[in-house]
Amino acid sequence: MLDAVATDTCLEVRNLTVEFPNRHGTLTALNDISLEIRPGEILGMVGESGAGKSMTGLAIQGLLERPGRIAGGEVLLSGRRIDNLSDRAMEQIRGREIGAIFQDPLTSLNPLFTVGGQLVETIRQHMPGMSKAAARERAIGLLKEVGIPAPSERIDHYPHQFSGGMRQRVVIALALSANPKLIIADEPTTALDVSIQAQITGLLRRLCKEHGTAVLLVTHDMGVIAETADRVAVMYAGRLIEIGPVETVLKTPSHPYTKGLMASIPALGARVQHLHQIDGAMPRLNAIPEGCTFNPRCPMAGPRCRRERPALVPTGAGAAACWLHDGGVA
Repeated sequence: MLDAVATDTCLEVRNLTVEFPNRHGTLTALNDISLEIRPGEILGMVGESGAGKSMTGLAIQGLLERPGRIAGGEVLLSGRRIDNLSDRAMEQIRGREIGAIFQDPLTSLNPLFTVGGQLVETIRQHMPGMSKAAARERAIGLLKEVGIPAPSERIDHYPHQFSGGMRQRVVIALALSANPKLIIADEPTTALDVSIQAQITGLLRRLCKEHGTAVLLVTHDMGVIAETADRVAVMYAGRLIEIGPVETVLKTPSHPYTKGLMASIPALGARVQHLHQIDGAMPRLNAIPEGCTFNPRCPMAGPRCRRERPALVPTGAGAAACWLHDGGVA
């Protein structure tokens, strides 16, 4: 195990590869993923279902279901390698150093216990020297910080007594309870209506900046990325195909897949008969094409795209994996 070293990077993922062996062979769910997130930064991760977004978050947290395994690469948290730690060691890191926010808050909250009871238990688990009274005060403070009205009263209420948006605020409070270095938020606003969604994304961004917490925000919603993230990583078929500042990637995308995603978003006030769509579907893990994984769906693909896999190379402020990104020949 590597010792922690001084670094200005909270999370660093180096050439991460995740495999699922089976009787027919080995399926590669993530292929050579590299990215980093700085303290206080929100990195959005987008792509269609099956692209590998949630799998990346699970691999970072050490939550891959067997027979899934990390077959290559490294995951470093504040300079310390964590992908090779034991299950018991990772249990100490999850919650304390890595918080999590999931799509449905009801899966994170126990309906049989008050939200205060769950907050106090979580706080004391990660801060064992804290008294129950002090943990309760911290829980009330967290509820207030995430915008729960009358927190000293609501702390004794059960999850079913909160609206969906308020439950998600409680889950954010749970994720922040041990002052983690990193939060992995997997579709945290999908189950919410648009107005509540905007409140939650605003809250997440504010808390991230105030606490200096790094966030990996997994979503399929480009609007959420535009409003919340500092940078965005685009995933396709288990590979990272474009990454860069949000404004750069959303306004001037380099990869044809990213261009297709952006073209699929209807413009406000625009009158169109048909919405743009990307033809075809995400390939199955047992049928990943040769060369660029997007080439069967790419209208600009050439022979080279079907033969050779492009590497992720700099494209101005970001990086993209495409033979055509800078006038290249496909």
